[in-house]
Amino acid sequence: MADKPNIRSFPLEELIKMFTEKGEKAFRAKQVYEWLWKKNVRTFDEMTNLSKDLRKFLEENFSIPHIKIKHFQRSNDGTIKNAVTLPDNLLVESVLIPTETRTTACVSSQVGCSLDCKFCATARLKRMRNLTPDEIVDQVVEADLQSKEYYGHPLSNIVFMGMGEPLLNYENVMSAIEKITSDKALGMSPKRITVSTSGIPKMIKKMADENPKVKLAVSLHSAIDEIRTQIMPVNKRQGGLQELLYALQYWYKKTKSRITFEYLVFKNINDDEKSIKALVNFVKQVPSKVNLIEYNPIDNKDTFCQADNEILEKYQLALKNAGVVSTIRRSRGKDIDAACGQLAGKMIRE
Repeated sequence: MADKPNIRSFPLEELIKMFTEKGEKAFRAKQVYEWLWKKNVRTFDEMTNLSKDLRKFLEENFSIPHIKIKHFQRSNDGTIKNAVTLPDNLLVESVLIPTETRTTACVSSQVGCSLDCKFCATARLKRMRNLTPDEIVDQVVEADLQSKEYYGHPLSNIVFMGMGEPLLNYENVMSAIEKITSDKALGMSPKRITVSTSGIPKMIKKMADENPKVKLAVSLHSAIDEIRTQIMPVNKRQGGLQELLYALQYWYKKTKSRITFEYLVFKNINDDEKSIKALVNFVKQVPSKVNLIEYNPIDNKDTFCQADNEILEKYQLALKNAGVVSTIRRSRGKDIDAACGQLAGKMIRE
């Protein structure tokens, strides 16, 4: 049977309906669902508590496509980068970042990206399609296996900071998060998941209304409209910083969860007193913290440069004086192009 449907694309309720219509007990569908999402099997033959006839029926009528790791790299600092082949042979990248106390999976949500942020390698790739929920979950499963193998403990955190804009693949990302957090699947705490966005006000509000209990991070990089639009054209298309601020205030009102601002500091772009003051004034208007991030070059022709350390320290002092918590985040995995903004910098474009 050509092009057999992906069984993991069916919600549990639909599986139960299909099984009961076939004359099977509803609990059989629940067993299959557990094999697929909790035990993450790759073949129907592995579903050993099902009859041979039922396994044969599933094999003849459904498929279980999985991602495959095409290329594995491990950085000098322990960071792992995976170039992942999807079932249709498109590629994305994911990263596993270890610290002394935890491991964090940085997962992708789209093949390529449509937002054209000037400093990001992924933005140079055409957006091909959204990832499905199972392709997102598979990245998490692989990261968990690698965390156990290389660092001796399960995966502790997940960030949607890989390729793509998660909020432009909203339904699939939320479905993946449901699988990741459900007791019927991976069973991770939503508090350990962060969804990072370039700032899509309408979708931030939608997520606030649905409140999946995850954390929200915003790639800000400038609190001056003209500068932010210059380096992130999505800023103008989404109504500018004021619309973003309204959405973030709405998020906090609904969820009581403070926002994390991700903020790259570039030489000759946002490394002046005006930019520092603008950031302080912006983030004071909503409960938040700020990650000041080193910029990572994406090729030899890169027009962006990392600002001097003293500028990062000026930012941090100004934020501290305003009562805003901030950290200077040093990049991990730079030697394998796995650091912030570098995903798809080389592997996928070659």
